[in-house]
Amino acid sequence: MSEGNGDTKKRFPLTLDSVTGDAGRKRTFAAPRSHSKQTATQNAARHSPLKPASMLQQKSAIPLNPSATARPVNQPLVSEAVRRAMVQRVAQQGVKDQQVLAAMEAVPRHYFLEPGLASQAYIDASLPIGYHQTISQPYIVARMIEVMRANASGKLDKVLEIGTGCGYQAAVLAQVAKEVYSIERIKPLHELARNNLRPLRIANLRLHYGDGMLGFPQVAPFDGIILAAAGLEVPQALLDQMAVGGRLVAPVGNRNQVLQLICRIGRNEWTTETLEHCHFVPLKPGTLG
Repeated sequence: MSEGNGDTKKRFPLTLDSVTGDAGRKRTFAAPRSHSKQTATQNAARHSPLKPASMLQQKSAIPLNPSATARPVNQPLVSEAVRRAMVQRVAQQGVKDQQVLAAMEAVPRHYFLEPGLASQAYIDASLPIGYHQTISQPYIVARMIEVMRANASGKLDKVLEIGTGCGYQAAVLAQVAKEVYSIERIKPLHELARNNLRPLRIANLRLHYGDGMLGFPQVAPFDGIILAAAGLEVPQALLDQMAVGGRLVAPVGNRNQVLQLICRIGRNEWTTETLEHCHFVPLKPGTLG
């Protein structure tokens, strides 16, 4: 989850207006493997007066708007070398999907953080974005997207994200999927994500304010669903909105959480695999205005 701001009088291109709001499971569990947990960092770094900088040219199939006005930040934060170093660390941690790595390099993570935390944007840690939410650690973002992409067809036509937060993961998803729908239950974070994403002009991304546990049945089924918050189990509504052959990646658990991959293999049949340990904010029902 996340927080940021932006101000422009142009019409926001990512709005999605006026959206209204048991089957059996086959589960197969594998032993979890260990990776460093993502944890919220509570310190806010202060840095020197900010200078304007231009956006890095996008290298993926769905380019960000190269003419968008960049948010003022320290020059070192927007250098290709800094972002490339982050991606190299993610690759060293085991992420091999080159399209995912290219998307991580293309999306400027510091755009989605408060200025006081921008100097920490490319470290491998989750960071606070307000409202007791976090922007996920780069490794876990890349890992979850890589797992979701590894379906039989090798493509993602339609993806649903539960927990927009600051909008960072949604922006990365939009580089590897044809259509992305993202739901946020906390109204101020929904507005924050809109502000953060506005200058990037990502045409294939739609944001929605609502209860993520209900999913988005109006536009289902989805080839991929990704959750940025952990529940004790994945809501059945989300399982029902998966396309056959689709993949859902979600953290599951309370204090001891694991990352799970759920594949829909039939109309009333799913398989579940446990991937590794993780730590996320809790998944909650309803909305907060």
